[in-house]
Amino acid sequence: MDLVISNFFHQFNPATDGFQFFWVILLFFIAMVAITIERYVYVFVRSNVNANRFMAEIRKLVAAGDFKKAIALCKSAGHKALPQVVLAALEEAERKEFVDFRAVQNAVDESTLEIIPRLNRRTGWLTVLGNVATLTGLLGTIVGLMISFAAADAGGGEGLAQGISVAMQTTMWGLIVAIPSNLFYTFLNTKTSAILDDIDEHSVKLIHLLTGGK
Repeated sequence: MDLVISNFFHQFNPATDGFQFFWVILLFFIAMVAITIERYVYVFVRSNVNANRFMAEIRKLVAAGDFKKAIALCKSAGHKALPQVVLAALEEAERKEFVDFRAVQNAVDESTLEIIPRLNRRTGWLTVLGNVATLTGLLGTIVGLMISFAAADAGGGEGLAQGISVAMQTTMWGLIVAIPSNLFYTFLNTKTSAILDDIDEHSVKLIHLLTGGK
């Protein structure tokens, strides 16, 4: 493994055949790590909340008619996704003496439509980076084989070995970027879907509570 890693760093030398592919794959790796960290913080830390516990408190306050405390609880949650949607519903309901189902529903829909793009932002790039890293590795493999064939025709053993090294290493490192990239995408997308499912479920229950099922 040490030999593989040392050969990988050697491939960045501009004097080495196929060095461009390793720089491109490295850029994909850096982008993948940056997007994953940023999206993890946003989805799991800034947007996530214990939905059942939070909504239990909200329902208790709404049932008691204490909209101000319910709104304050939502605001105290900051940028978390579900509290933002609940906040929009509660503020709409508090404005009017008679709670209109359609108005509350529109407020919930508007807030949800604002949140969805923020939750999904940049996550899709992880699959793009994974696919392009794989294709870049494949292209490096083709170039490496071409170098090997050219060296074989010229009778040069060193060029043949270098071409095979380029072919194998670009494929391997392309996959090393692609595999976690796709796994991170699935991980983040699953959590995002869970947050949106919580919003759908609890917003419907809240609207029903606010309007008395009307």
